[in-house]
Amino acid sequence: MPVWIYRKISSMTMPQWFSAWSAKAAIKYLKCLIWLGALIPVSRLIYLGVTDGLGANPVEFIERSTGTWALVFLLLSLSITPLRHLTQQAWLIAVRRLLGLWMFAYACLHVTTYLWLDYQFDWADIVKDIVKHPYVLVGAAALLLTLPLAATSNQRAIKALKQRWKILHKLVYVIGVLVLLHFWWLVKKDVTEPVIYSLVFALLIALRWLPFSNNRKS
Repeated sequence: MPVWIYRKISSMTMPQWFSAWSAKAAIKYLKCLIWLGALIPVSRLIYLGVTDGLGANPVEFIERSTGTWALVFLLLSLSITPLRHLTQQAWLIAVRRLLGLWMFAYACLHVTTYLWLDYQFDWADIVKDIVKHPYVLVGAAALLLTLPLAATSNQRAIKALKQRWKILHKLVYVIGVLVLLHFWWLVKKDVTEPVIYSLVFALLIALRWLPFSNNRKS
């Protein structure tokens, strides 16, 4: 064991050592739960596809499902900071990146379904659809903004960008607004879901700025 690690461990009190071990274990188990939870929706789609259970319009079913789960993971990632302040559990921040990456994964599945299954990469028809339905363009803008966030979700990028990394990742709020606008325009009659997700988003933004903690670094 390196000397500096031994000194650090030996200098910790029992409560500090137990707290550090508990946080490490909690992060590990929570990440496992996130992985399991994130795989359930896509596994369900595969199962329904194999058993012919996707309904009368399977492509639309897949598009709605993947888009909804992209939004859910976006909101979950935004919930980490207020939850951290509320619970005073700093280790929660360690799972935010994973939630953001799953948001990106489901967003990619959502767009791939649209381009491939819905339009078979027929770019002429896709352009016509964008002109006819502006919500498609808004959704595409949201996806494009997630690209730099996904690309810089690693320690090397964090170290290289330094303070600029935090500024860049504030784009998540813009993405949230665009995704919700995309959802509102997409829904024709029943706006129950967009209303619920919009209220959750507004609540998370409000909680983000309430004085739960004096530490505003994350």
